[in-house]
Amino acid sequence: MNRRLFLKATALLGAQASVAQALTDGVNAAGTSKPLPESARRIAKAKAAAMAMERRDWEQGILAQALLEAGDREGVILLTKAAMVQQAPDGRLGVVIAGGPTDPAMGGAAYAKAAEWTGDPQMKAAVAGLLEWIRVKAPRSADGILYHVFERPEMWSDGFNGAPPFLAAMGFYDEALAQIEGFRKRLWNPQKKMLAHIWDEGKGQWKDANCWGGGNGWAAAGLARVIRSLPAGRRADRERLAGYAREVVDGCLAHQRTDGLFHDVVDDPETFVETDLAQMLAYAMYEGVAASWLPASYREKADRLRGAARAKMDAFGYVQGACSAPEFDRPGTSTEAQAFCILMEAAGARA
Repeated sequence: MNRRLFLKATALLGAQASVAQALTDGVNAAGTSKPLPESARRIAKAKAAAMAMERRDWEQGILAQALLEAGDREGVILLTKAAMVQQAPDGRLGVVIAGGPTDPAMGGAAYAKAAEWTGDPQMKAAVAGLLEWIRVKAPRSADGILYHVFERPEMWSDGFNGAPPFLAAMGFYDEALAQIEGFRKRLWNPQKKMLAHIWDEGKGQWKDANCWGGGNGWAAAGLARVIRSLPAGRRADRERLAGYAREVVDGCLAHQRTDGLFHDVVDDPETFVETDLAQMLAYAMYEGVAASWLPASYREKADRLRGAARAKMDAFGYVQGACSAPEFDRPGTSTEAQAFCILMEAAGARA
């Protein structure tokens, strides 16, 4: 690859410090080049595939967060502008179908960064509208815990990565922590040491007691993001959340297959083998090791997960074998799997 193409690739990736430095090192003083680092190459392929996919509000949001963590400012701004086009009257962003109350919040932190970078008053107003929706308007239980769907009073394990990281990124730490505690109180299965998928608030019981891999992965990732946002003075909160995250990680790892992957329902070998949980856990584990809330020994475990997930990327950059859009009931591809490939690779390059 000549220098012009190298510079073009660097601009496209927009990788943050560690990845960007690795790319810069790809051309030496003599003007000759060496291949892009594997993490940067995979980020580029995963992003290209993701940008070609149709997306719903949470998919738009987690992809924006992935590009934020990979240092791609232009990509984050473009995704934010696109989410604003699909702004609902109630303040939710990226709503291309009816959607859910908290799904748009998955992109809230990234959208807020785009507004900060651009200074665009319309973008700032859109982020403020989304924040007001989450904090004030969205449907919730009597004790203030947000519902995951409009039709029924349900909390899902996916919710750990919805409102809490957005609230924490915006400085509403107590509100973020309250949501986490509310979700965990309802969904944590102390016997299995994993999260059930769906809680029915009306009946006061689990609607779906299965330990869905995707839901546990969303929770591990969401906890890692909230821990990152908490200020140093909230040490006790950080340690408590780190304990929750480690419990989820360890609970899932107890069921890891010999190929490094997991079943869709983590403890049910009759369900299909799934790719995305490996990426989600690897991301959370790299974050934990880098921030010292997980022991350094988890780096090797994360590397194994990363290797297993890498083997599932096809020649076009699609992560195969993930819980598949649009129904997430079979193996295939999804925007969220593309996003977590980027998140995993960016975190692995930083760790």
